[in-house]
Amino acid sequence: MSIMKKTILLTAAFGIAASVAFAGGHSASPESKAIKARQAQMTLYSFNLGILGAMAKGDREFDAEAANLAAGNLAAISAVWMPETWIPGSDNQSAKGTDALPALWTDDPAKVGAKSQALVEASAALAKVSGTLDGLRGAIGPVGKSCGSCHEAYRAKSE
Repeated sequence: MSIMKKTILLTAAFGIAASVAFAGGHSASPESKAIKARQAQMTLYSFNLGILGAMAKGDREFDAEAANLAAGNLAAISAVWMPETWIPGSDNQSAKGTDALPALWTDDPAKVGAKSQALVEASAALAKVSGTLDGLRGAIGPVGKSCGSCHEAYRAKSE
């Protein structure tokens, strides 16, 4: 078989695979799309908190510019409200690939909202003082506490 024929067949195979993957992604259920979207947001939280936490603990050299960027990212990400990612039926009893407990949807919405708002406020406060190591160390605790309050109540424990 000539190089040209191999190239055409390989290109066609990649095209078919990409089409199937694209169609599969668009046929995903609203629940699985919601889970993926909120997990992406959580991954961004974790990434930025990892930078800040390492600096606060002394595991990474403090860099004011990097701290400000990570804290600003955290504040911006926490302020993003995507109710379509928190739909009923996207809990760990109804769908695969999530640790979200059904209690998130059965608990008092005001209580759930207060936990979310605590993260928004703590992240905004951190962003204001993250330019110094003392400021970072003083403000990162409430961010972790707000994350933990939601995870303790609404996230299944990892085994």
